[in-house]
Amino acid sequence: MDIEELFTSFNKKKIAVVGDIMLDRYIFGHVSRISPEYPVPVVDVSHETLRLGGAANVAVNIHTMGANTVLLGIIGNDENARTLKTLMQNHGLSSEHLYRDPERPTTCKTRILSQNHHIARVDYESRDEATAAAEAFIDRHFKASIESFDAIVLQDYNKGALTPSLIKKIITLASSHSVPVFVDPKLKGFFNYSGCTVFKPNLSEVASSLGIALKNTDDDIEQACRQLMTKIHCQHLVVTRSEKGLTICNDRFTHIPAALLDVADVSGAGDTVIAILSLSFAAGLDIETSAEIANIAAGTVCQEVGAVPVSPAKLLKACHEYFKS
Repeated sequence: MDIEELFTSFNKKKIAVVGDIMLDRYIFGHVSRISPEYPVPVVDVSHETLRLGGAANVAVNIHTMGANTVLLGIIGNDENARTLKTLMQNHGLSSEHLYRDPERPTTCKTRILSQNHHIARVDYESRDEATAAAEAFIDRHFKASIESFDAIVLQDYNKGALTPSLIKKIITLASSHSVPVFVDPKLKGFFNYSGCTVFKPNLSEVASSLGIALKNTDDDIEQACRQLMTKIHCQHLVVTRSEKGLTICNDRFTHIPAALLDVADVSGAGDTVIAILSLSFAAGLDIETSAEIANIAAGTVCQEVGAVPVSPAKLLKACHEYFKS
């Protein structure tokens, strides 16, 4: 495999990302005292940053690697929506496929950190299902471009964008056009994705969905994967396992150890995995090699604080070192 040639081929691909769009706000500061009013830490703020989160973070990861990326989802008609659209524009992403719902807040997660340690998170959001108008908007724009997509990512954070009926429409239409569908699920609606190409839950989501206590051992994971495959009916099951890396289940099991890098923050690592997994697969790699590259990409973003898109240069260097060894 020629890594440079692979990375160059990414700019010929077009990926759709459909799901829950978020704005991530990070407030950095220093804790030097406890409040005299209540026994809580007082954070002296030093600076703030704004980043794309959720499905928008998946889209920016794919776009950063050179692919044409279409983001479909729902935002509100508020200041956070305007900020999010500006961030998208700064990253070269179009916001024309976002449905603006004036009755719904734009999902915003504010994280407060001291010395790069998370102290608290404040969420502004609605978890209500998308309205019929919002679903129709997404469905219409999706149908209009289906023939041009090389892969589709469904990024579910249980904020309502991916309704059961929309999921079914997307997977059915994609299947009829032989376009692979990659799913990053959350617990609610976990079993709505039957027929997808790749299903990528994490360890805790697998355990909760099956109602079992799950140890992070290869044997336990394999047993759980067998159970899950009978319910999801996907082609490939990819389970992310934190410090144990990830496991692929199809007609066999493949265990890929975590990239051995210094971890500063795991925020957004799952977004990076599904982004690079879908893009590599769309470029013609098998699921195992795609997962290896996605695993390396997750390791590189975990070296930074907060959700950040993968650096093509860092990933290229890390891939050279990995596949050379």
